[in-house]
Amino acid sequence: MPSTFLEWVRFFVNEYGLYFLQGALTTLYIALIGTIVGFLIGLAVAVVRTIPIEENDSFGRKIFYKVVRWILVAYIEIFRGTPMIVQSMVIYYGSAELWGLDMSPIVAALFIVSINTGAYMAEIARGGIISIDKGQYEAALSIGMNHWQTMEKIILPQAIRNILPSIGNEFVVNIKDTSVLNVISVTELFFMSKSAAGTYMRYFEVFFITCVIYFVLTFSVTRILLAVEKKLEGPETYIIHGSQTVPEAVIKGEIR
Repeated sequence: MPSTFLEWVRFFVNEYGLYFLQGALTTLYIALIGTIVGFLIGLAVAVVRTIPIEENDSFGRKIFYKVVRWILVAYIEIFRGTPMIVQSMVIYYGSAELWGLDMSPIVAALFIVSINTGAYMAEIARGGIISIDKGQYEAALSIGMNHWQTMEKIILPQAIRNILPSIGNEFVVNIKDTSVLNVISVTELFFMSKSAAGTYMRYFEVFFITCVIYFVLTFSVTRILLAVEKKLEGPETYIIHGSQTVPEAVIKGEIR
């Protein structure tokens, strides 16, 4: 058996390398799907919460919107105010006990991460929406566009671009937070690591490897997201179509 730290690390990499890889891929899969679905949930919640209640709306319409907003706010506060590990236990075991739902751990994990992320994304998206100049919304209404058309064509494209760093941050957070799903037997990276460590009672060496893997995952994702953000920013010098303001470099012929 190995006797030094490096020998144990090499031993676990050789013996459990495939298990670590499988756990890392499961972690990435849950984090990616959960972030995408959570973003869509959050975006929908944010758009609904920004629907204006007009004075000339009927009494029933006003009550309906207020009830819907109250439900959405309750959803956000509950899932932002409780730990994901507790949500996992309540949803996974509660759904089986109360409604007899026999969800697989992976399906439960995707559901839990998605709705948890959706609660955070809802506030992120709402912040992105209200950050857009109100004049654009008013201009859209003045030419006959309704709330949904304004959101789709004008507000959301700008808001999503503004909140892209926050979306990427949620993805990185989800990569790390999937570790709590081991409590419902999801075979993600932490679960695999705990199993390997328990077999030989060598927790330091195993979780040192796990720490390195998590760092590689989050660092790689962060670099990719930064590259995407930079790409979306476009070139440093560009001319808006129809603009009468032309950069001096263009006048001198330096930019063509």
